[in-house]
Amino acid sequence: MEEYESLQAQLELNDGIPYTPDWSAGGDFIQIIVDACLSARPSLVLECSSGLTTLMLARCCQMNGRGRVVSLEDGEQYADNTRAYIDRYGLGRYASVIHAPLRRSMLDGAEYAWYAIDKIPEKGIDMLVIDGPSGFIQKHSRYPALPVCYSRLSEGCRIYLDDAARPDEREIVALWQARYPTVRHEYRETSRGCSILTVEYPG
Repeated sequence: MEEYESLQAQLELNDGIPYTPDWSAGGDFIQIIVDACLSARPSLVLECSSGLTTLMLARCCQMNGRGRVVSLEDGEQYADNTRAYIDRYGLGRYASVIHAPLRRSMLDGAEYAWYAIDKIPEKGIDMLVIDGPSGFIQKHSRYPALPVCYSRLSEGCRIYLDDAARPDEREIVALWQARYPTVRHEYRETSRGCSILTVEYPG
């Protein structure tokens, strides 16, 4: 809990945080995306899966005086719980949690269950945080994130993939790099692994 308490103090979230041992992202991963958000001051953050990260990124946007977070959540109860914390801290201007049930569709010749995409912003995503859907749902569960969102990303967009130490996520990154050769990749050693990709469109 020490890492979470440090983040809570840094962001002055003194009225509780939605931490759950089984589902919350690791504190070291959250510290990476919090530092990135405070430094890069993105106008639009898209997040796959909601919770503690949503609250902290919304607070970063408030501290920056700009930007907002759009979070996709397939579980309605989880979406409601995250919204309750956003409301508790008066961060509604900086975060929207969208209930986006998983829908099956074909992508690159394979079938995936991924978030309903009708409410994803059409363009201007400066930061993409991927911590869902859950890996147990299907093989390469998080692969659709980049193909679905690629045309919506700003030049220089940073993508943060949690659980990147898992074999599935390592394979996903390799597939992304094969499909998008100009995307740069950096791996960070965290408790669960963090892959950071930077979008560079070909000239």
